[in-house]
Amino acid sequence: MQWFGRKESGNVEDRRGFTGGRIAAGGGIIGVIVLVINLLMGGDAGTMLNQMQDQNKTEQTPGITDPEEDKMAKFISVALADNEDVWKDIFRQMGKEYEEPKLVLFRQATESGCGDASSASGPFYCPDDRKIYIDLSFMDELRNRFGAKGGEFALAYVLAHEVGHHVQNLLGVSSKVKAMKERVNKVEANKLSVALELQADFYAGVWANHEEQINHTLEAGDIEDAMNAANAIGDDAIQKKAEGRVVPDAFTHGTSQQRVAWFTKGYKTGNMNEGNTFDQLQ
Repeated sequence: MQWFGRKESGNVEDRRGFTGGRIAAGGGIIGVIVLVINLLMGGDAGTMLNQMQDQNKTEQTPGITDPEEDKMAKFISVALADNEDVWKDIFRQMGKEYEEPKLVLFRQATESGCGDASSASGPFYCPDDRKIYIDLSFMDELRNRFGAKGGEFALAYVLAHEVGHHVQNLLGVSSKVKAMKERVNKVEANKLSVALELQADFYAGVWANHEEQINHTLEAGDIEDAMNAANAIGDDAIQKKAEGRVVPDAFTHGTSQQRVAWFTKGYKTGNMNEGNTFDQLQ
């Protein structure tokens, strides 16, 4: 993705100068591993996360930033600006106004409107404060722990997925799903979570489509990088690495094949109306 010297977003809150804080019970990608292992061993997810919080409470202390990480911070700021341009245009076409989310960059741990956040929880979107939280060290996890290959566009995909959750929040999808989950059992609630996550993958693909059409910044290999990242963080792939087996009823984000398929569909169609991932539940 061509990004050097391009416009950066004004909605980035950089907290990387501080380390510490309290660990989060966030719904991010890496947090899924912790939950999956615990659930497969018969544990309680809520108890597990509470223990993680209690064991990792520290005071925030000043830190320093890494040059390579600073480069990624600039890249993701440009990617966020591109997301803002694309979604403003899409919402305008729908007769709606797009409210831009904030992006919080942090290291190790920080606080969010949804509770405490940590690098262990992975990137996530908080609907309560409409902010996206990312510890840039996640990219090392993506490559080293999940085996994802590729360049910077893998990070752009992760960001676009979280922006997709913001779009769901603005359109009222998130609140509807939350209400539905409160009326069903755990297995059915997990299916709703999967549909929500796959739709965010679809929206990430829609963004990539419009990014290519509007800004013409995508380069050869970018889409492959995104699909590789989506494939690496499917629930089945994560469960196999964590426990050596797959438990479909515990899926919360979708299989590798599903995540790649919905991102690809969004990228190929660029059409918001093609992203009803909830049809599969009917």
